[in-house]
Amino acid sequence: MNEHKRVDRHTGTRVHIVATRQNRPNSPTETCPFCIGGVEAQSEYTVKSIANRWPALENGVCEVVLYSSRHDASLASLGPVGIRQVIDLWSERTEQLQRQDDINYVLIFENRGAQVGATIQHPHGQIYAFDHVPARQQRLLSSQWKPELDSGSREILSTPFFVTYAQYASIHPVSLVVAPRQRVATVNELSDLQRTDFSETLHRVFSALDKLFDEPIPYMMWINQ
Repeated sequence: MNEHKRVDRHTGTRVHIVATRQNRPNSPTETCPFCIGGVEAQSEYTVKSIANRWPALENGVCEVVLYSSRHDASLASLGPVGIRQVIDLWSERTEQLQRQDDINYVLIFENRGAQVGATIQHPHGQIYAFDHVPARQQRLLSSQWKPELDSGSREILSTPFFVTYAQYASIHPVSLVVAPRQRVATVNELSDLQRTDFSETLHRVFSALDKLFDEPIPYMMWINQ
């Protein structure tokens, strides 16, 4: 693995330059590695995590979370039951990775669409486990961030355990916050009822987002733990 670590001298942000990732699969290709029969999926599956063959971190862990064996699926199309399975896998992997002495932060995210850098269109997310706390997450932790439980006209969806609202100082045309009403440190601390509510909330939110335009919306989803 050929990686160069650089630090932005103005912000202090660590940047990982990994040239070998230029060799990773890029759709469209003749075969999808995540479809049944592909290099990563010999048989049908619901949701699973695998090691990323082209990791972006030298010190840490990079995993791919496959949502479904169906190439035309999406997080929204999984429905609440399917999304709950994804949440449970997030929880399982977070808990296991946190046990490693060399892991200090677990980031769960999804980039969907070529516009935001996704090179494979098959529905999937990723998990990066860092040996340090990334600068953006450190700023959130240091700020003692709390969800806006009363966001007024920016509120989009309110459920017993979660609130969804438009971000106040957004830097994107569409930027939503989905937050638990009761603050928890990690996704594996969510109770059974909270996870069910979370899955239903994500289903409603992403189903609505896909109706905004004439084609599936490209997005970046971050789970800040």
